[in-house]
Amino acid sequence: MIIKKLASAVLLGALGITAQAAQEFKIEDIEVKGLQRVALGAALTHIPFNVGDTLNQFRISQSIKALYKSGHFNDIRAYRDGSRIIYRVRERETISEITFEGNSDLKDEQLTESLDGSNIRVGETLDRTVISGIETGLEDFYHSVGKYNADVSATITHLPRNRVNLEFTFTEGDAAAIKQINIIGNEVFTDVQLLERIELTFASPWWDFMAQDMYQKQTLQGDMETIRSYYLDRGYLRFDVDSTQVSMTPDKKSVYIALNVTEGETYTISEVDFIGDMAGFEQIIRGINPLQVDNLYNGAEVTYTEEVISKFLGRFGYAYPKVTTIPEINDEDKTVKLSISIDPGKRIYVNKVNFSGNHVTADRVLRREMRQMEGAWLSNSLVEHSKSRLSRLPYMETVEFETNQIPGEDDLVNVDFNVKEQASGSFTAGVGFGDSTGLSLNAGIQQNNFLGTGNRLGFNVNTNTYSNSASISYTDPYFTVDAVSLGGQIFYQAFDAGSANLVDYNNKTYGVGLNWGFPINEYIRVSFGVGFKSNEITSLETYEQIQTFYDLHADPNDPGAPLAFKNYDVSASLSRSTLNRGTFPSAGSQQSLSVKVTTPNTSDVQYFKVNLDTKFYFPLSRNQRWTVLARMQLGYGNGYGKVNGNDQLLPFWENFRAGGSDTLRGFENNTVGPRAVYRYPTTVSGTPNPTGGNACCLGPDHDYIQVSPRSVGGNAIAIGGIELIVPTPFLDESYSNSVRTSFFVDVGSVWDTEFDMDDYNDLAPVELAKVADYSDIGRFRSSGGISIQWLSPMGPMIFSFAKTIKEEEDDDTAFFSFNIGKTF
Repeated sequence: MIIKKLASAVLLGALGITAQAAQEFKIEDIEVKGLQRVALGAALTHIPFNVGDTLNQFRISQSIKALYKSGHFNDIRAYRDGSRIIYRVRERETISEITFEGNSDLKDEQLTESLDGSNIRVGETLDRTVISGIETGLEDFYHSVGKYNADVSATITHLPRNRVNLEFTFTEGDAAAIKQINIIGNEVFTDVQLLERIELTFASPWWDFMAQDMYQKQTLQGDMETIRSYYLDRGYLRFDVDSTQVSMTPDKKSVYIALNVTEGETYTISEVDFIGDMAGFEQIIRGINPLQVDNLYNGAEVTYTEEVISKFLGRFGYAYPKVTTIPEINDEDKTVKLSISIDPGKRIYVNKVNFSGNHVTADRVLRREMRQMEGAWLSNSLVEHSKSRLSRLPYMETVEFETNQIPGEDDLVNVDFNVKEQASGSFTAGVGFGDSTGLSLNAGIQQNNFLGTGNRLGFNVNTNTYSNSASISYTDPYFTVDAVSLGGQIFYQAFDAGSANLVDYNNKTYGVGLNWGFPINEYIRVSFGVGFKSNEITSLETYEQIQTFYDLHADPNDPGAPLAFKNYDVSASLSRSTLNRGTFPSAGSQQSLSVKVTTPNTSDVQYFKVNLDTKFYFPLSRNQRWTVLARMQLGYGNGYGKVNGNDQLLPFWENFRAGGSDTLRGFENNTVGPRAVYRYPTTVSGTPNPTGGNACCLGPDHDYIQVSPRSVGGNAIAIGGIELIVPTPFLDESYSNSVRTSFFVDVGSVWDTEFDMDDYNDLAPVELAKVADYSDIGRFRSSGGISIQWLSPMGPMIFSFAKTIKEEEDDDTAFFSFNIGKTF
């Protein structure tokens, strides 16, 4: 197109110049007519002569070419008027707007970025010669994903003041379906064995919505490499895909794929040799080499060996080693000698470690997590470990890093970390509704990165239908430079058990606590704490399970008086975490074992509690968007020592409870577990009563039993669950770190090891049948459903839809639950 324009311009210029132009003449003036946007001075800079120069026809034609080359003009004509040269030009139009219609596979942002690369953008001049190339390139893209009926056309609409609108119209159509895939030349492995390993498929059942049965060129190329690797990993060193044919049906809606392969024979390793510079680690490198003589050649094992050696050298500052395996094939005896060439390169040192993206978090807070030090040699393992530690901070959403070489220095780099922070404060809240509890609300504030210091500050004032509480807590995770943490809290709570789906009692509690944490290594910490707690129990409705505890601690002279307890406790915990992120992890595990014991002699009640929490994340895909989470909680508590000659018991308010969004979804809060048993003797009026009055009770076999529908909890708990974390449908991938969707199954049981069914054997059978064995761990509940978690500006939100799988009569269930403040 451009050649035609140049030729036409030269011809027109020649026609416009009189015969005397063939002779040289001295120019006295230059005019350019038709300019609108381009300044006259800018146009003259592209004309390769000035007033006073001597011109001829050749130099004039050259000036026309130079003006076209400037990219400002669509049409140029030159005329001679005596000693004057007059150029009449038509400028290229300016792009006023670019729009896209009909595109769904390609987003507007992607198209805009692609057009920018071709200098097609709003405000720039329109180069019509580029448009057809863009149309062809976009159609080629659609063809590569199997959409052979796709069409892309550009429409130019002219506007006043030499402007245009540019509209791209897309007709994408459907991808061509794969009718059949044939592999020709395979004898060792069957078609079924090979086809089940590739992504592309055909003749898939209607219910297999994950099947990749639409043709895509890039996927086919990947599948060819998969087949090649499959053979190479089994010793077929001469395997090759000779040719690939993709045949299209006349309607362009279906394709047939044929792969022609040559399998060859298997080769064994005859020798493994190392050549080059091993930087003084020859013995270690030979020791970590997994390749063995007389084994079949394995391509994956060769690649793994190269990676292992590269990573090993990278730990000691050789950041850019070149490890290459050179095969020497002997076709006569079907063996291969492997020579592993090692060039460690220069040892690289770190000049500076830089941080960007931390708008709230102080630089020193990030720097204290670094294991890669400035001035030391660059270690890939230390840099990766530093990234992992940053990622585990609860106020970091993403962490990435780059090693950038310093210009002019071949052995110095800067390590540049780029972090994306997430809301470090959370507004903890919850909303729930049940048949018996009605509407419940709670609220609070937690700051995990107080003023960017990395310290945790919590100030919570919560109120709902069953609890009013206030607490202040503060933790400095780096109280010393050695990562020794120090924290404390002050709290108060007024708890109405009857409104919390428990048997009636009121408990007013206040206390203080102090704790210290010490790192054992990069993943394990041990913590210790001391605390004081005061409890005042009123409005207690006694029942069988707590009658013994009540008798031990109640004032016999004033049965209606509150029960008051002051307890001092010491605690210890061991925690381990290898999670890849602090929030929404997708790989690694976390375990926590804690023990709390009230102190003897100084505490009114002597008891202990043990808790074990563990979580494992198993990624199913390379990008870790598909992950399985397995979690478990085990707990046990009981009294120790004696009071008034009787064994101490675990206080009933310390019992474990289950049900709700953070334990067993699908069940109302605190409703799972043993229930209160009430035993009433049957009396007959008029019968002499040894204690006075005219009524006396019958024997135990006439006692009446009533079981409350409300839970009292138990001294043992086992909660487990498994979740399949999946990409959130209809949500852009950029939100994967702030929104999480999972399908779950929860299973759990709460039981009372001190409950003894033998205590009720003297009951009448009809009454005995009302009592369940609450010491039976097998009385578990389970549920399943879907959960959506969102890291909102107020904090983590959880929306759960659950259906009970196993429940008991009178269980309070909750199909929908909503909570703010905690994530799984």
